[in-house]
Amino acid sequence: MKYGLIGEKLGHSFSKPIHEKIAGYTYEIKEIAREDLDAFMKAKDFCGINVTIPYKADVIPYLDYIDPTAEKIGAVNTVVNREGKLYGYNTDFGGMKALIERCGFDYTDKKVLVLGTGGTSKTANAVAAALGAGEIITVGREQDPGYQGVNYENVYSLHRDADYIINATPLGMYPNVEGYAVEPSEFPQLKGLTDVVYNPLKTRLCQKAEECSVKNAAGLYMLVGQAVLACSIFTGKDFDTVKVTDEIFGEIVSEKQNIVLIGMPGSGKSTIGKALSEKTGKPFIDTDEMIVEKHGVISDIFAQHGEEYFRDRETEAVKEAAKQSGMIIATGGGAILRKENVDALKQNGVIFFLNRPLEDIIPTDDRPLSSNIEALKKRFDERYDKYVLAGDCEIHVDGIVENAVNKILECLK
Repeated sequence: MKYGLIGEKLGHSFSKPIHEKIAGYTYEIKEIAREDLDAFMKAKDFCGINVTIPYKADVIPYLDYIDPTAEKIGAVNTVVNREGKLYGYNTDFGGMKALIERCGFDYTDKKVLVLGTGGTSKTANAVAAALGAGEIITVGREQDPGYQGVNYENVYSLHRDADYIINATPLGMYPNVEGYAVEPSEFPQLKGLTDVVYNPLKTRLCQKAEECSVKNAAGLYMLVGQAVLACSIFTGKDFDTVKVTDEIFGEIVSEKQNIVLIGMPGSGKSTIGKALSEKTGKPFIDTDEMIVEKHGVISDIFAQHGEEYFRDRETEAVKEAAKQSGMIIATGGGAILRKENVDALKQNGVIFFLNRPLEDIIPTDDRPLSSNIEALKKRFDERYDKYVLAGDCEIHVDGIVENAVNKILECLK
């Protein structure tokens, strides 16, 4: 391996496309079991590597040189092999600092909670200190080596007055996208929250902060920022860090973001979705088709098991589809009836409400709740406000597929 990323579990990683966009070299993703780390580091069979969970501290004993910032933090995420000698750096520091500054957060004399006690937590502590935080509290589990007495239960009573939160744990990372460590609503003075997790693009913790009207950001910008700094160390090239980070961040978001289509049965979600797929190259999936493939014809499911049973199957399909990235997703007409479905779809997606005039929609027998025009109108009246609330953009569908596709792509810009 010439350049790449090592860690224990890396199915969530976006690092390969990021590095290859920045510098053009081939970048490999290599999962290494803990018992194999010693042999890998001693072999030194690489030019440059990034290091992620859980090895950011474990690689330090193998280094011939460690940058003072990385040494002070106690965590290394970038290692370069120079003529057989290993040099270690921490570019996470620069990436995290860039993310916080991009959000406009002012840590000066503020109380900052850092969730987690691992290598990334050490970096977060150092960044918060560098940004002038008045008090930094590390929150962990009692069984964690770095535990200092504040845990996920007593933090609410001890530090309810926190101003900012940095999540430095892997909670909420793909594929376990529903996890989060604390309830932002329990901190009434909270001014901002950042999450180092970048897959999904919007973590559940960020969504929780958003529900409290707290400004937030997940970790993709940090990931890109630290990668630009690492590329500079690997290659010896100087980059315009902010410019390159902004450009690559925008490209990765565009590639990884799902385009989600909601609306009434017959509004054109599948037809428009397939046309979008052809135009963008993003794969198309239909949650109703996922249900049919696994459980049979939808009208039969309603007849045999009832609507609630169907909605449970629908939620399963929506959550499975929403976990993926870079997709076009068409949903069933009632998918927006459950908030958990909308939350799942928003983690990686931009939601478009396809609003087609009722007179242009033809009722069919395979739609149990809208098989005639009266039922169709009733469903529309019941759901319209929910469609508007769930959608990030409303697209008025005039029956010309190309028009709808172009409107969606324009909205994405």
